[in-house]
Amino acid sequence: MEDIKDSNAKRFCTRNILVILGFSCVIAVIALIAVGISQNKALPQNVKYGIVLDAGSSHTSLYIYSWPAEKENDTGIVQQIEECKVAGPGISKYAQKTNEIGAYLTGCMERSSEVIPVSQHQETPVYLGATAGMRLLRMESEQLADRVMAAVIRSLSDYPFNFQGATIITGQEEGAYGWITINYLLGNFIQKSNWLSLISEGINDEKTFGALDLGGASTQITFVNENHTVESPENSLQFRLYGKDYNVYTHSFLCYGKDQALWQKLAKDIQVSSDGTLSDPCFHSGYEKVVNVSDLYKTPCTKRFERTLPFDQFKIQGTGNYEQCQQSILELFNTSYCPYSQCAFNGIFLPPLQGSFGAFSAFYFVMDFLNLTSEKVSQEEAIRRIGNFCSQPWKVVKTSFPGIKEKYLSEYCFSGTYILSLLLHGYHFTSNSWETFIHGQDPGRQRRVDIGLHAEPDQHDPS
Repeated sequence: MEDIKDSNAKRFCTRNILVILGFSCVIAVIALIAVGISQNKALPQNVKYGIVLDAGSSHTSLYIYSWPAEKENDTGIVQQIEECKVAGPGISKYAQKTNEIGAYLTGCMERSSEVIPVSQHQETPVYLGATAGMRLLRMESEQLADRVMAAVIRSLSDYPFNFQGATIITGQEEGAYGWITINYLLGNFIQKSNWLSLISEGINDEKTFGALDLGGASTQITFVNENHTVESPENSLQFRLYGKDYNVYTHSFLCYGKDQALWQKLAKDIQVSSDGTLSDPCFHSGYEKVVNVSDLYKTPCTKRFERTLPFDQFKIQGTGNYEQCQQSILELFNTSYCPYSQCAFNGIFLPPLQGSFGAFSAFYFVMDFLNLTSEKVSQEEAIRRIGNFCSQPWKVVKTSFPGIKEKYLSEYCFSGTYILSLLLHGYHFTSNSWETFIHGQDPGRQRRVDIGLHAEPDQHDPS
């Protein structure tokens, strides 16, 4: 959020524009706000600090925020001043080695001690929120999940900060935090002043943005549901923020983050193999990888596809075909059953999409890699570019991107295809909704971009 006054930010969004925000953590800002405004002790300094750890399924990131001690509209204008990526995987991977969690968190917590003035350590709140990776671990073993969280709490309690807690947040909470965060950042909840007026210029004050989040293990969709009945109470939230009431629809699709979706697809497709070879169109031609069957069935997300296979390992052999890859992905979305007037997939209620949406996390990072965030790109052009990328031989791809780790590079074809499939066929955005617009990125981080998906009023395409 640094350099937010960049003149290009005045074009932050216009009507019918979906903002894709490349912020690594949407939970962090709102969690800090929630914690920060509860800290009523007066400090001699004019600035307060807060630390938020986003414990995702694939990694943990620590964020340090500051905000004025004299709060505006009963809340502070929150600014991120530091980000520290914890070395290693997500905390759920430490289920069998919880004794290592302390060392795992040490580097970033010590960095926090250096950034925040010593005189304010005891007044600085620390909060950790764990998301879908830990929700999956809890599904697998509640005892293991409790052990991991207990180790996290012990470790964070040892530092000289004001530890507020560590929890596994629900999918509904994750969706809600994303929605509140986007609209907070756009200034939709408070009176415009200073930099907030810059980034929110052109936005109707009466409207809010929907939120689309894509992580490794889950994906969330959240938006204000006006003039429509939410037919499933578990998908309905009511907020009163800054004197206004909001009725919000939200759902978190566990196992449909990009990493777990890939595991699902592999588990589904390997069932037809008799010789331990899987020809996979979602990987580049010439790409090969050996996968242990035990790893494939380790996650609860693949249990519905689990079979006794005549081999302990299988080999992925890429064929690089976008159309065939999409067809395989679409088989993950069950649209044959809907107990409501309309659904997303897997029998989950989804009311008509309304307004513009802000998408973030993997939505941004994948599409940015695929060069779909730097200029106006139609839906057809996005499909063409992803198709061209998927069709490139693995040898050519590796040569073209020598600085990217093979694991990530090899999965961009799948991830790009999955994102389009999820948006268009899972959430039912239409081809008429797709438009893109690019303005200058935040020069300090180069992690923010506008990309256009706008839902027509009361439009819902179940096809």
